[in-house]
Amino acid sequence: MTALAVVVVAVTVGLNAFSGIAALLHWQPILPGMVKAGVPESWLTFPIGTLKTAGAVGLLAGLLVQRPELITAAAVGLVLFFVCALYTHVRAGDYTAQFFLAVFFLTMACASLVVSLTA
Repeated sequence: MTALAVVVVAVTVGLNAFSGIAALLHWQPILPGMVKAGVPESWLTFPIGTLKTAGAVGLLAGLLVQRPELITAAAVGLVLFFVCALYTHVRAGDYTAQFFLAVFFLTMACASLVVSLTA
C-alpha cells in the first residue's frame, strides 16, 4: 500500500474508533443529535457503537497484517453504516452538525474502500 493509502485508512480508523467508543460510552455531547435524528439512546451501544468500533478494528487489522481485502470488507461495512445513518438523518429532517459529520465519515470510508481496491 502507498503511504497515502495508509494515512487515509489510519485516519478512518482513528475517527471511527473515537466515534464508536464515544457511542459505547453514551458520551453526553452526542446525545442531542441522536434525539434530533430520532435515534433511541439504547442504539448507541448496539448497533451504532458496536458497528463503528468493529469497522475501525477491521480496518486496523487489515493495515497491520497488510491484507487489503480485510480493509475492503471493513470499509464496505462502514460505507453501508453511514449510508443508513445519513438516511436516518434525512428522514428525520436533521441537517445539524452530526449530519455533516456523517457525510465526512462516509467520505473517509469511501476513500478507504477506494485505496484498498487499488492496492
